[in-house]
Amino acid sequence: MEQLCSENAQLQQQLALLSAQMAQLQAPTATPPCRKCPISVPEMFDGNQAMFPAFMGQCQLFISLRTEDFPTDRDKSGDLIMGTITSLVFMPPDPATFSEDPHHSFIREPMVQTKFYQHILALIFAVKEINENPQILPNITLGFNIFDSYDGTWTYHATMKLFSPLKRLIPNYKCGFQNNLVAVIGALYSETSLFMGDILKIYKVPQIIYGSHPEMPDQSESFSFYQMVPNESYEYKGLCHLLLHFGWTWVGILVKEDDDGRFVRMAFSMFPLHGICIAFLKKIRPIYISSFSDDLEWLAETYYLSMNSKAEAVIVYERTLLHLRLLLNLPKMELVSLEPKGKVWIMASQMDLASVFYQRSWDIQDIHGSLSISVHANEIPGFQPFVQARDHFSSKEDGFIKDVWINAFDCSFPSPLENDKDGDICTLREKLEDVPSAFFETSMTGHSYNIYNAVYVVAHALHALQIEQKQEKNLSRGKLNLQIQHPWQLHRFLKSISFNNSVGDEILFDQQRELIVGFDVINWITFPNQSFHRVKVGKLNPWTTEGKKLVIHYEAITWHRTFNQTLPISLCTKRCLPGNFRRKQEGKQFCCYDCLPCPKEKMSSLIDMDDCSECPEDQYPSKYQDSCIPKRISFLSYEEPMGRSLVILALFFSFCTILVLSTFLKYHHTPIVKANNRNLTYILLISLLLCFLCSLQFLVAPSHVICLLRQISFGIIFSVAVSSVLAKTITVVLAFMATKPGSRMRKWVGKGLTTSIVLTCSLIQAGICMVWLFAYPPFPDVDNHSEIEETIMQCNEGSATMFYCVLGYMGFLAAASFTVAFFSRKLPSSFNEAKCLTFSMLIFCSVWLSFVPSYLSTKGKYMVAVEVFSILASSAGLLGCIYFPKCYIIIFKPELNNREQLIKRSS
Repeated sequence: MEQLCSENAQLQQQLALLSAQMAQLQAPTATPPCRKCPISVPEMFDGNQAMFPAFMGQCQLFISLRTEDFPTDRDKSGDLIMGTITSLVFMPPDPATFSEDPHHSFIREPMVQTKFYQHILALIFAVKEINENPQILPNITLGFNIFDSYDGTWTYHATMKLFSPLKRLIPNYKCGFQNNLVAVIGALYSETSLFMGDILKIYKVPQIIYGSHPEMPDQSESFSFYQMVPNESYEYKGLCHLLLHFGWTWVGILVKEDDDGRFVRMAFSMFPLHGICIAFLKKIRPIYISSFSDDLEWLAETYYLSMNSKAEAVIVYERTLLHLRLLLNLPKMELVSLEPKGKVWIMASQMDLASVFYQRSWDIQDIHGSLSISVHANEIPGFQPFVQARDHFSSKEDGFIKDVWINAFDCSFPSPLENDKDGDICTLREKLEDVPSAFFETSMTGHSYNIYNAVYVVAHALHALQIEQKQEKNLSRGKLNLQIQHPWQLHRFLKSISFNNSVGDEILFDQQRELIVGFDVINWITFPNQSFHRVKVGKLNPWTTEGKKLVIHYEAITWHRTFNQTLPISLCTKRCLPGNFRRKQEGKQFCCYDCLPCPKEKMSSLIDMDDCSECPEDQYPSKYQDSCIPKRISFLSYEEPMGRSLVILALFFSFCTILVLSTFLKYHHTPIVKANNRNLTYILLISLLLCFLCSLQFLVAPSHVICLLRQISFGIIFSVAVSSVLAKTITVVLAFMATKPGSRMRKWVGKGLTTSIVLTCSLIQAGICMVWLFAYPPFPDVDNHSEIEETIMQCNEGSATMFYCVLGYMGFLAAASFTVAFFSRKLPSSFNEAKCLTFSMLIFCSVWLSFVPSYLSTKGKYMVAVEVFSILASSAGLLGCIYFPKCYIIIFKPELNNREQLIKRSS
């Protein structure tokens, strides 16, 4: 006891300092300039009225609060007591004008927000469950004391009363009968929680916050906060995810003016990083009853700003939607001429639609289809029947229920002191489930769910402490002495608390003593009688991977009626459709842009692309440049008309060559065949046949084997053919020179010479081809750049130099043949086929000279077609010019094919 009284003395000194500050403020001194006022706690309170410093703006004014005019409290005795500060009663603010001397006392009419009565019922229900559960706190009865904060300014009184064991307030009374206060739950608003914390931190009593997340002051470590909601930074990030999910990058913001600036700072720092622009930001000023007429101008201005903006999504950051509902009801009050337009109102997690008596006729249809990121909630089994069973007689100790009943049902209770009654008399047969949702809900709300879990958090912490004491065998008279333990001993167990509640949700705090829990995305469905229904359409979990933080069930969302159930568009400018790209408008926010078509050969397949992109190499842009189309595979094929024509020509000339060869074989004994060197003729005809057939290699899809063979075979076979022609021309010249008497050329005339010429010339070309084949082998390749819509399959020659070396060598042979034939054209006609050879080589050289520029100026299959045509044309020229005249004589003029005719023609 002496130790406890010693500790009490230290706390008394701290309160004495606060009381001294109060006394100084009450002294009749000059009014200091406005500054942040120090916290002061009254030294003495009596049972009926209390003196408090009221913080109006930033200067201090003393007013008198008559507590008997308000709902008082609700308590339940027990071995251990939990204190609770609720916000059932709303005190309308009324500013001090400082234009006249303030009255020493004034009384403001309180307004009961019946919606928040459920918070009290959630606590009572949780305590009832725990006391009935033998598994938690056996042999211990849990009790509670519930007080209302009335307003953040009046919270000190209620907090101090939690420490008083008697009905009257005796601050810091400890050495005597104890009320065994173990923890305090509260409050709904952040500033109220901080006011409570100023008192609770002195006693180190755990404070479990079920409402708004307070911004911690510099001395945050001295507070004993445990927060049943996540940090607001997670909500801000979730809000960005929600806006981006629906593509809303042009948004308006309505934020309460008394906000500490966290949300505004977040909006201007986080939104631009995610590509979201703020169309307008309007701070909502407090509305005072005494000066309401003066507020109409800025109310109308805010209304027109919201309705005329192109932003279809508007974020509302306030507590009870009072200002938004007032704005939307201005047309019905005939204060503005513009009818409200359909908007998607996006509401903060701590917001709730709570009506008071004067809003009973206000329509809520304009917030139909709104969305909110709400505190996670679940329906607790048995809670709705518990709420529905409440009536005015359910608890005589409930100091709140009478005022709740009066405001919820718009009735009054008869009093013998009052003869005249306004309105209906309460029949006491009213049911809470019949009250519109704006005044009361029977399904558990997010804040009630937090209170329910907060009670269990305390109970589980006490249970852990009880188990520890059992292990230490610290028993007193058969009962654990939990009721005399110090409240700060509970912190160690609260920090490590972890359990699953009755619906399976895990309750666990992080290192910052904030509950690890996500948010629900709620769609608001309203009805004409001020009722509404919350539809859970998504889940926000900040602790999952990036792509899974936000899950939305789009099909479950109901939009405002004006959107005709189509996704609202909230953009500065219309979306840039695929095939276009965005360009920022000068002097405007980055969300405002012009849409320009993509440049040629580029595309954009998505909306709102910042730039167009090129298609992959094997694709090309579509007509509208909104997608990529696979390119057609192109090569010279025998299946297409041009390829089919070349095949027919090749086969026709091959057939003609075979006929000529057959004719020469059949008439090999005739003079005209003998005179043309039969062996050389056969070699030339066979090589021409192979030339025609090798052209068919160019009319199939390029492959490794085809690419290796087609140019090599073409070069060697053509070299054999041209060298055969060269051998023919040389043989003609040597044969004529050998006829002269005593000529030394006789020994050169014969089969050996022609064979040597053909073999030597062919081997040189074969050597060039072998070097090409081994050093720079041709290979299959694709060309995606020559044609926009085609991928050209072709054979890469490996080395253009080697290719032109082969062509150059053939040109050399052709030039030599043409030169020899040209100079031998005037020889006697009986032996002279030089004219035919000259003309054939003239055609050959003309074809291949025209081939080079044509080959270089064409691409793809047309380039191959030029080569095939050159092969066929030059080969046909040799065949026709050399052999068709002889075949004509053999077949149609056989009388000329004899020795006598040859001698006669030579004479």
